[in-house]
Amino acid sequence: MAISAPLAGPLPTGLLALPGVYQPQGDTRLLATALQQEQLRPGTRVLEIGTGTGALALQAASRGARVTAVDVSWRAVATARLNAGRRRLRLHVVHGDFETATAGHRYDLIISNPPYVPARGDLPTSGPERAWDAGPDGRAVVDRICRQAPGLLNPGGALLMVHSGMCGVQKSLDHLAAGGLHARVRARAEVPWGPVLRSRRTWLQRQGFASGPEELEELVVIRAHAR
Repeated sequence: MAISAPLAGPLPTGLLALPGVYQPQGDTRLLATALQQEQLRPGTRVLEIGTGTGALALQAASRGARVTAVDVSWRAVATARLNAGRRRLRLHVVHGDFETATAGHRYDLIISNPPYVPARGDLPTSGPERAWDAGPDGRAVVDRICRQAPGLLNPGGALLMVHSGMCGVQKSLDHLAAGGLHARVRARAEVPWGPVLRSRRTWLQRQGFASGPEELEELVVIRAHAR
């Protein structure tokens, strides 16, 4: 059963962010709340896909986990390394695509706040839009994570992923289940539409992602674990 979680996750304070790096918002805080409920032990192997400022990776590292954080943005990588250094926390930050960066490795916990906003055209290859634009159905990165997660998890390991209800919650659950994982919605929350959604309201309505003057977006955290 999913819980309606407050958007007040225990994120590190005073995070720095280079221009263009996605800063923690409601989705980050919702995922932080779910992460706080995971049992992390010293040495637990954690992977964060799309680390941004490193907020979630640092939350896990502060509890003794061995964290690898991956991002396609060099600015995000530099930002996460800077924030880790300021807190004297050990964080292995890797630049590149997560599939390449994780080849040959497995983890006890994967966390991700991937791009999930439906957008016209191809995926951006530069600029801050890379942190949120995710193709016409919002699932370009979500689907890749769903496909790869079973092969990246140790026995008993888990995935925590947050995304919008717009891009198909049941699709994510079905894809994860098809890969042999037991998946469910761990938490839900509603947040006001931000400037990105508001700027493309007409297009979203035409594509069937929204109807009428909606002002709230549903966010979900999906938890999937290896049997």
